[in-house]
Amino acid sequence: MRGVRVVMIGGTSNTGKSTVAGAVAERLGFTHRSTDLLARHPGRPWRTPEREVPPHVAEHYATLGVDELIDSVLAHYERLWPRVEELVGAHATGPGLVLEGSALWPERVAALDAPHTAAVWLTAGEDVVRARIRAGGRYDDASEAERALMDKFLARSVRFQELMVEAVDRLGLPRVDVGHGMTVSEVADAVLAQAS
Repeated sequence: MRGVRVVMIGGTSNTGKSTVAGAVAERLGFTHRSTDLLARHPGRPWRTPEREVPPHVAEHYATLGVDELIDSVLAHYERLWPRVEELVGAHATGPGLVLEGSALWPERVAALDAPHTAAVWLTAGEDVVRARIRAGGRYDDASEAERALMDKFLARSVRFQELMVEAVDRLGLPRVDVGHGMTVSEVADAVLAQAS
């Protein structure tokens, strides 16, 4: 990790990017940020104790097909990219940063003209992503309509990962599979090893 000032962690939803980024940032003494905080695309379409699903988010997932959802989120990430570049550039020679988010699309990251940066993508099997989405959304207690929204979000997340992995592998970029009971510490170790 000598000389690396920015570690980027990409991946689809529910692969543990935020948790792992927090662990990596703590080990390195870096700040941890999420691209979600720069501008939010319609988020997860399930209730939590803190919030209901906003009507526009429910409509987004209920009315669009999986390909349309992918097109929508990729267009959002394209609009967001100049802000990501600016943030990476500000930290590449300054205070350390661990930046995580699905907006870290492989082709854009590979084309970054910023020194002292490293990037790793997290992947997980569909069974892992499904289990995490269903646990987070309390799928067993959800209504039929709520389950349909979660199922659509899962389908979008799985398709997003397929496209992302194809790009990561084509570009020869590092990735870490987080499935099969890996602890946060083990995933953080793997991310740091790949980023070195």
